[in-house]
Amino acid sequence: MMTKRLCVLPIFAACLGFSLLAADDQPPAKSEGITKEQADAILSELKAIHELLAKSLPAAPAPAPTTPAAEVKASMSLDGREMLGSKTAPVTIVEFTDYQCPFCRQFHTTTFEQIRKKYIDSGKVRFVTVDFPLDFHSNAEKAAEAGHCANDQGQFWRMRDVLSQNADKLDSANLIAFSQSLYLDVPAFKSCLEAGKFKQVVSDNHKAGAEVGVTGTPTFLIGKSTPEGVSGVIFVGAQPFDAFEVKIKEFDAQPIAH
Repeated sequence: MMTKRLCVLPIFAACLGFSLLAADDQPPAKSEGITKEQADAILSELKAIHELLAKSLPAAPAPAPTTPAAEVKASMSLDGREMLGSKTAPVTIVEFTDYQCPFCRQFHTTTFEQIRKKYIDSGKVRFVTVDFPLDFHSNAEKAAEAGHCANDQGQFWRMRDVLSQNADKLDSANLIAFSQSLYLDVPAFKSCLEAGKFKQVVSDNHKAGAEVGVTGTPTFLIGKSTPEGVSGVIFVGAQPFDAFEVKIKEFDAQPIAH
């Protein structure tokens, strides 16, 4: 097709040359510019060249048909992890979160509350949070440790709620202030945080997320509850409640795994 594009250029040059030769044949004394007839002839000629060029250009390729991305299946052991809801719930949602992530906060303040009221509190879904602090969020790792330090005093879920709602206020001073607002043993909490008692736990959680394909937050593993944990699919982003509900119903309809 490239050859066809180039072949039309000599034609255009020949046409222009013909016009110049025709002009040279006219007596100089009578050269007073082109007449209307000559102008119309040139326009007609240019139009013909334009049409020839258009025919020589390749047709634009048809857009490739789009196909929905295939679901990524994954399974995970939940041994020893804190769960919200009934341990015998048929469906499990594992949240991989970064407390400094604004989209995680969006999920927590909107969709999570709807899931909690309709499915967690009713015993149909059990919910698990796994740390996945991102490198470019300077306060995320320490905030994740704060959740585990609060868990030492039985207040993991209340601390998670506070951390999730304050994604832009997770410096060390605020983490201590959060422990005070939850009436924790502040010196014990502070000592836990400063010693990095759960630094390795947070690192191991991040690794567990990476092993099932998590690359950003929030990401979820939604599936059928199993004796070991959960078997389902990866679900990415702070999606609306309706999207979560479709998946919950899909896995709830499946037979109980043994």
